[in-house]
Amino acid sequence: MTSDRTPPEGRAAGPDASADAEAGLLRRLKAFEGRPAATAGRAKDPVNEPMIRHWCEAMGDTNPAYTGPEAIAPPTMLQAWTMGGLSGHTGRSTSYDELLALLDGAGCTSVVATDCEQEYLRPLRPGDEVTFDAVIESVSPRKTTKLGTGHFVTTRMDVHAGGELAGTHRFRILKYAPAAAQGTPARAAAAPKPQRPRPVINRDNQGFWDGVRDHKLLIQRCTACATLRFPWLPGCNACSSPDWDTVEASGTGTVFSYVVMHHPSFPAFTAHEDPAAAGGPYAVALVELAEGVRMISNVTGVPYDKVRIGLPVRLEFLRVDDTLELPVFRAEAG
Repeated sequence: MTSDRTPPEGRAAGPDASADAEAGLLRRLKAFEGRPAATAGRAKDPVNEPMIRHWCEAMGDTNPAYTGPEAIAPPTMLQAWTMGGLSGHTGRSTSYDELLALLDGAGCTSVVATDCEQEYLRPLRPGDEVTFDAVIESVSPRKTTKLGTGHFVTTRMDVHAGGELAGTHRFRILKYAPAAAQGTPARAAAAPKPQRPRPVINRDNQGFWDGVRDHKLLIQRCTACATLRFPWLPGCNACSSPDWDTVEASGTGTVFSYVVMHHPSFPAFTAHEDPAAAGGPYAVALVELAEGVRMISNVTGVPYDKVRIGLPVRLEFLRVDDTLELPVFRAEAG
């Protein structure tokens, strides 16, 4: 007995069905392009000097343009004025949430921010009332990345002050199905030991990494005005001189600020201290060196929940693996 079974009209069989489903999903995703993500949003606070001061202190930015009676806000603070905090903004539309829910339903349940682009058209000054509108600018076709397969979603925010366009902010995320969930247990078992990301070494910071190789923490010093700077830059951020030399840090410092990373889990950042805790929380600190500059690194020698602002630390060099050694800071007793 034989059977000639034909798929229902309008439905493809085999690989064509998957392609049709993907095309249908993309059409539904593309329908969100141009829809508002936020309309007539208003910043919760006007541009103000305390926020500018805190930003500059955290960034180590001493540009005189950001202080005094004619002060402007650092242009890179553009997004800071539009953040809604934990309670969000009342002007937000439902379109963005609906788009993300559609992607969740398609199996793209994970999200990672990938990049942002900003354009500055008008300086913001203390007292400016900031308003904004946001739109879903684009949704990409399906892309396969190392993290997994999914779609890039780009939103564009137009930021206004005093009725003028002050700048634009494009923010892009990847909504994806994790690659690990797509593999087999056998492949997962064969996964290589996680490594820390490799530093990007270029002509502007080569000297710093040469110092690390020799177990020296080198700080740039402007030979025109003697200002110390870190991280390494091609020119002085105080006087713009391109000429510099280096001084070796003494290695002592204190924790100026810190965060505890809980998620995502990243075993490569914790296994060197306690293999049993690999993947657990770890502390990332902004360390103020005795010389006055600050750098981001890990604090070792104490559990993550014992790191505190003001904690004395001392430089040491951590051999992470066969090809990478990093400067870190060990908490000092007392």
